[in-house]
Amino acid sequence: MVTLLHDLLDRAAADRPDRIAVGRGPDSLTYAELSAASRRLAYRLAGHGVRRGDRVVVQVPAGVLVPALLYACSRVGAVFSLVSEQAPAVALAHVLTDAEPVLLVSDRADAAPVAAGLAVRCVGLAELAGTGDGGPHGEPGPPPLAVDPVCLIYTSGSTGMPKAVVSTHAQVVFAAGAIGHELGYRPTDVVYCALPLSFDYGMYQIFLSTLAGARLQLGSPADAGPGLARQLVAHRATVLPAVPSLARGLARLLSRPDTAVPALRLLTNTGAAMPPEVLRDLRARIPSLRVQLMFGLTECKRAAIMPVDEDLRRPGAAGRALPGTEILIVDADGRSVPPGTTGEIVIRGPHVMAGYWRRPELTAQRFPRTDGLFPVLRTGDYGRLDADGYLYFVGRRDDIYKERGTRVSVTEVEAAAHRIPQVEAAAVLPPGPGSADDSATLFVVTRLSPQEVLAALRAELDELKTPRTCLVVPELPLTRNGKVDRADLHRQWSAAAHA
Repeated sequence: MVTLLHDLLDRAAADRPDRIAVGRGPDSLTYAELSAASRRLAYRLAGHGVRRGDRVVVQVPAGVLVPALLYACSRVGAVFSLVSEQAPAVALAHVLTDAEPVLLVSDRADAAPVAAGLAVRCVGLAELAGTGDGGPHGEPGPPPLAVDPVCLIYTSGSTGMPKAVVSTHAQVVFAAGAIGHELGYRPTDVVYCALPLSFDYGMYQIFLSTLAGARLQLGSPADAGPGLARQLVAHRATVLPAVPSLARGLARLLSRPDTAVPALRLLTNTGAAMPPEVLRDLRARIPSLRVQLMFGLTECKRAAIMPVDEDLRRPGAAGRALPGTEILIVDADGRSVPPGTTGEIVIRGPHVMAGYWRRPELTAQRFPRTDGLFPVLRTGDYGRLDADGYLYFVGRRDDIYKERGTRVSVTEVEAAAHRIPQVEAAAVLPPGPGSADDSATLFVVTRLSPQEVLAALRAELDELKTPRTCLVVPELPLTRNGKVDRADLHRQWSAAAHA
């Protein structure tokens, strides 16, 4: 019975021990080897004092030992949290301060000083893995329960620094199973993942591939660039999880007459709405390609998934609720509204996560227990359901937006910009109708050039969250209430784009 996260791996290792489970460049591990590596790492974690309920922060490049480490944390009963390898020191320090881990696993030279300053032990992944069997067969301590947390996923919110969503074993296993049921990964699939594993869309490719007994081929940010098509062909990829920028780049590559066409059978998308014209180009150039669009939030992992190619029949739809879950549309008083009526999107089901780490007030607000027993998720997003139960996303109530598939808050980016000494004022215009590509625009009052601002911002903010466009203005427009007038910002952006 699969109730714990590492049960997924143990079942796959028993069913397909010799099949390649994960690859990265020339390295690969079979499911039997991945299971053995996870057990070895579990004993190494225990040797570093990691016990059930302890947090382990991981900041390493994508490699074959990363899945082994996550499953090892599950075996110990520890709670892992993946941090982007590109995250600046200030972001890592925030996670270490907030999560209070007993161990940081990182290969970055600047990570050890940050950890030492916060009294957190730091070890490299290669050093942690070592050699040898690592201990007797079995688990290094008492097993966790399905209701115990296994993962903290840091996501942007209404504060200047990310907050963590708490995910239990039961919630992750259910979410992976429900998503896997809808996507139908196959044992013969090669899933090519060029997404950061710190992005939950990327991380869940580990669990979905294990669940199906498929091969997960890990890429890097560089592999998502001009060499993407070549990588897909070289590894005989059949499934590509994509955000719009990745799909758009692949479409551009395939428009070149000398580019080999990969044999993809499935492209999935979440993180931001996929432009129909990009899908049109990809379908025209890859005859075998089928598409499944998805909608979700970190707080429930996935809310809705479209059937294969249903976007061709229902343009603009985001999908139907996962099996065993429910999507409701409610009015301001929390009452359900009829089909076709716009309201707040509310999610019910076993995939609704446990809440926010050490944020009881915010947890009570976003995860109210309406029936006295099980929490629901008040998403803060607006949408409508049609008569067949398909969700149509309309917009966000707050200032959360997606930058290259990564969830970002206006406040987070503005707070990072204000940490640049030469910046006097800053405001962010989220991407929307008429904006540049799928990226936000940063407005700043400063003597720096736009290029200098963005370069300084990358030292304060994850690269994936950094806006691509910066405009230097003499002052920020304000409303009568003293708030930034974003409508005026949009007019300024339109004028600058037209010029």
